[in-house]
Amino acid sequence: MTFKELQQYFQSELAPIYPKDETQSLFQIMVMEFLGLDRIALRSSIDLPLKKDDENRLKDLAAVLLTGKPYQQILGKAAFYRLEFLVNEHVLIPRPETEELVELALSTLTSASNSSLSLVDIGTGSGAIPIVLKKHLPLAEIHALDVSEKALEVAKANALALQCPIHFHLMDVLQEPLPQNFDVIVSNPPYIGLDEQRAINQSVKDFEPRLALFSPTNDPLLFYKRIAALVETQLNPGGYLFLEINQKLGPQTLELYTGRLSKLDLIKDLSGNDRFIVGKK
Repeated sequence: MTFKELQQYFQSELAPIYPKDETQSLFQIMVMEFLGLDRIALRSSIDLPLKKDDENRLKDLAAVLLTGKPYQQILGKAAFYRLEFLVNEHVLIPRPETEELVELALSTLTSASNSSLSLVDIGTGSGAIPIVLKKHLPLAEIHALDVSEKALEVAKANALALQCPIHFHLMDVLQEPLPQNFDVIVSNPPYIGLDEQRAINQSVKDFEPRLALFSPTNDPLLFYKRIAALVETQLNPGGYLFLEINQKLGPQTLELYTGRLSKLDLIKDLSGNDRFIVGKK
């Protein structure tokens, strides 16, 4: 079997769950990762035969992809804000929208990069948010918390690999106060109500952690209500809030912070959806 024939095999096998252009990308990703070829080498080899072991290996990978397992979990890594993060089934795969959240925070906080800001990321998962912020705000004291011990293991491994000193905390923010008061609160918490599960892609439900996706109740605003209370008691005067939110609940989420912050904005993502709340106390 040639590379071109294997590419056609991928397109045929994955057609039930992926569009053609996405199967093309997945084929290239798998060949580059597992056979060590770059795009130029793949292009020049497209009519050449594969070794039988390589053919079998890539067919096995196509079978795994057909289950809906994200390719980032197969690779064990994901790109986020020009860095590479370890990921597995215990953490959410970082999304492009969360890169936008980080960009909003950095555009506001970079002017204070020479000051000793204290910042906390609530529900850190892979640690992508606090690690990127630490890279760009090296003098900031950054904390990150999660209720999942397994998630924190991944976050700590990422912080070590990327040489970012972060203070990690295993805690349930719904039940416990923050470890101290902060100048900045950032969060992309679970914002899908349990009754909304049917609307979520099955591959997401099957392979990504439910703790990070779903509110523990039917209230999708549960974490935002808790964070609103923490803003009152543990966000320092003049401090900032950066939240990623459920696009269907922009005004309702914004209302939770009205009166608690002196400046407050509901911001759309690049797709035009209500996605972020930015505020200043």
